[in-house]
Amino acid sequence: MTSITRATPADIDALLPLFRGYLRFYHRPDDAAPARAFLEARIGNGESVVFLARDDATGEALGFVQLYPAFASTRLARSWILNDLFVVESARGRGVSKALMEAARQLGVETGACEMMLQTARTNAVAQSLYASLGWVRDDDFLVYNLDTGSRA
Repeated sequence: MTSITRATPADIDALLPLFRGYLRFYHRPDDAAPARAFLEARIGNGESVVFLARDDATGEALGFVQLYPAFASTRLARSWILNDLFVVESARGRGVSKALMEAARQLGVETGACEMMLQTARTNAVAQSLYASLGWVRDDDFLVYNLDTGSRA
């Protein structure tokens, strides 16, 4: 079985290897010190909500999902950005991603959010299949634009 809990600063040591695996998946630098500082700031300052999945038998950290609060101006309500989802390769196919996504959905319900949003790579068919199976609907009406501000990373 897998347990899902909301991460606290005490969970950083368990979360860090997962987060570094997530960074490697996206071909980003995965240096431990900056990754740790990033997680400590987000969780410690209440700037994100992270749910951590652990194996009940071993206590091993299996995956995480990180969400950032936002607001939907056109709906005059809170929303959430599901920014990061990662499960270690050895735990994939065991329902860990679904359990993490359910914890994220429940956060949206509990906080009265009108919607949740996420982005994934066009080539990430596995993730797209997961999201569709959980009732997420792909938005074909809006385009996403990014602007590199030249800051770090």
